[in-house]
Amino acid sequence: MTFMDHLEVLRWILVRCTVGVLIGATVVFFVSDFIFDHIVFAPLNANFFTYTYFCELAHDWNLSDICITADDFNFIIQNTEMEGQVNILVWMCVAGGFILAFPYILWEIWRFISPALYEKERKGALTFIFISSILFFLGVLFGYYLIIPMSVNFVATFKVSAVVQNQFNIDSYMGMVKTSLIASGLFFELPIIIYFLAKLGLVTASFLRKYRRWAIVGVLVVAAIVTPPDVVSQVIVSIPMLLIYEASIWIAAIVGNKKTKAELAAENQAKVNE
Repeated sequence: MTFMDHLEVLRWILVRCTVGVLIGATVVFFVSDFIFDHIVFAPLNANFFTYTYFCELAHDWNLSDICITADDFNFIIQNTEMEGQVNILVWMCVAGGFILAFPYILWEIWRFISPALYEKERKGALTFIFISSILFFLGVLFGYYLIIPMSVNFVATFKVSAVVQNQFNIDSYMGMVKTSLIASGLFFELPIIIYFLAKLGLVTASFLRKYRRWAIVGVLVVAAIVTPPDVVSQVIVSIPMLLIYEASIWIAAIVGNKKTKAELAAENQAKVNE
């Protein structure tokens, strides 16, 4: 295939992925009332699972700083634009459609890259899609049950002065929700991305180990931004992200070892042939 042929294939893949997202968005639209009331705005309730769990944890370990009560949610979510709620509905449906269609998007990506793989590797399509989808949905759950509640708690309780009252725009809140969910889901795809980069020789385990300290600092900075200023919350958010990074190092090491063995076998075979 020529370069233009590859672009044509990629174009149709993007078209099919877009159609998949739109179908998912349509499904989300028909249950949008339930999603808004019981999912999107659930972290604004002090009885949300994460908050009650943290209060139980605070009670058991005498950590009162992480216990969140109804008094901490003394704010309102408001709309200040004529078409604000319509736009929120549309973009929420698109974001939800992307999340629902993600396994299909992975399938399309696999179809695009599979011609460059060996026959043995092509047989792992279902495994690739299954593992990648599981990681993505785990990331979405991580963002929903940890990142969003911690962010809401932080911005709700932070005040530069008692004179200033918190009244958040719905655009700001929905932007945080969409960014947290999708960014967390994509971050959990890091082991898969590292696997393919290691296969191409662009990333090695030694490279990831070399910059492990910087990765830890970056994770801690992100955790400090999205959580209240207490160590326990930062640790709770940081641990899964650090585990993902360590898993990526382990995967890169496995791929590197297999490549080294294959190269040695090829060299030995060449010497025998000589």
